[in-house]
Amino acid sequence: MDGLVIIGAGECGTRAAFALREAGYFGPITLVGAEPHLPYERPPLSKPMNGAVQMKAICAKEALEAARIDYLQGLSASTLDAEAGSVTFSDGRELRFEQLLLATGARPRRLNCLGAERALDFRTHADAETIFANVKAGQSVAIIGGGLIGMELAAVLRGKDVAVDVIEAAPKPLGRAVPPRFAEKLVARHAAEGVRFHLGRGVEAIGDYGVTLTDGSLIPADLVVSAIGVLPETALAEAAGLATGNGILTDACLRTSAPNIFAAGDCAAVAQPGGGHIRYESWRNARTQAETAARNMAGAAETFAAIPWFWSDQYDLGLQVAGLPQPAHRTAVRSVPKGEIEFYLDDGRLVAAAGLGLGNGLAKDIKLAEMLIAAGVNPEPTALADPGLNLKALLKSARAA
Repeated sequence: MDGLVIIGAGECGTRAAFALREAGYFGPITLVGAEPHLPYERPPLSKPMNGAVQMKAICAKEALEAARIDYLQGLSASTLDAEAGSVTFSDGRELRFEQLLLATGARPRRLNCLGAERALDFRTHADAETIFANVKAGQSVAIIGGGLIGMELAAVLRGKDVAVDVIEAAPKPLGRAVPPRFAEKLVARHAAEGVRFHLGRGVEAIGDYGVTLTDGSLIPADLVVSAIGVLPETALAEAAGLATGNGILTDACLRTSAPNIFAAGDCAAVAQPGGGHIRYESWRNARTQAETAARNMAGAAETFAAIPWFWSDQYDLGLQVAGLPQPAHRTAVRSVPKGEIEFYLDDGRLVAAAGLGLGNGLAKDIKLAEMLIAAGVNPEPTALADPGLNLKALLKSARAA
C-alpha cells in the first residue's frame, strides 16, 4: 500500500500524522510506534500522580480512526530502502511509501563504566514505572547526570522523601541548556531541599552498594539512574545511506538527502541560514517541526524557522527559555513579583529571554518576549530591565513600526 509512512509515534510523529490531514492530504497514512501503547507525552513521566506514573495519551484510539490514520504499535523498522520506497519492520511486514517521515527521536546515552547495566534509564513510560516502583521514602537514589532530566527527577524524589545524590562530571549542573543566573538559583534550591552534589567527578563503577567515583569515593544508593543525555536515533537512516551528523541531516524544509524522505523532532539536524545544522530537543520543537514537515509532504515548501523554547518544573519553580542565550550576549535583568526575567541582546537586537519564578507565573511575560524576538525589536537594555515597561505595549509599537 503506497501512501505516507511515519516511523516514530511520539509527539512529533503523531502530530505530523494529524497535521497531514489538516494540510489536505487524503491518501493512506501509516503511523508506526515501537512501544506497546497509544502515543503518549513524555513530560508527565517525571510527575507521578498519587504514586502512579502518568500515561497521558497524545490522542485517543478513536481520534486516530476518525482521521483514518493506521497505527501500528509495538513495531520497529529494521530496514529502509529509500530508492525503492519501502521499509521492513520487526514482524517481517513490508510497507511501500510515496514519502516517509523519520520521527525516530532519541535514545539514552549509555554509561561506560563497570556495572553500567545496573543503572536505570529515564526515557520511556516503562523506565518511569520501573524507577518509581522500586523506590520509597527513606531510600536513596544516585542520579548520574546533572542536566534538566536528572534535576527534574531529583526534585520529584525529594518530594517523596527519598535521599538524592546527583553526580555530574562537569564543574556545575545545568551547564549546557540553562543560563548561568538561573542554573545557580536552581542548584541552590536543590541544595536547600537536601540534594547532595558530587561535581567534577566521573563514575568508575556501579556495584551492589552504590556508585564509586573516579576519586575513589563511594556514594551509597539503593537505586542508580543514568541521565547523561540522549543521542539522536539515526541507525535506520545511516543504514539506508542518508546523510547524518549529529542527527539526520535535513535542509531547511526538513527534507533529508533522499527527496522522498523527511525527518523531524529529536532525530533531525536542520540546516541553518548561516551554515551548519542544529538539532533541537524539546516538546514544542517536536510539534512545530512535525507540522512543517507534514505541510511540506503535502506539497508546500515551508522553511522551518521557529524560535526554540523549552520549560522545566523543579519543586515549585518554573523555568522557561525562549531563543538561544549565549555567553557573549548583552543582558538585562528584570525583577517581577513572581521571579526574574533575563533578556539577551545581540548587537542591540533581542534574541532570547529566560525566566525563573513560582509556578507558571512568568509564562505570559516569556510569551510576549518570544513575540518581541520574532518582531526583531532593538530595545534599550535599561528599558527592558524596568518593570514599568509594558512588554505588550512594546510589542504593539514594534508591530506598528
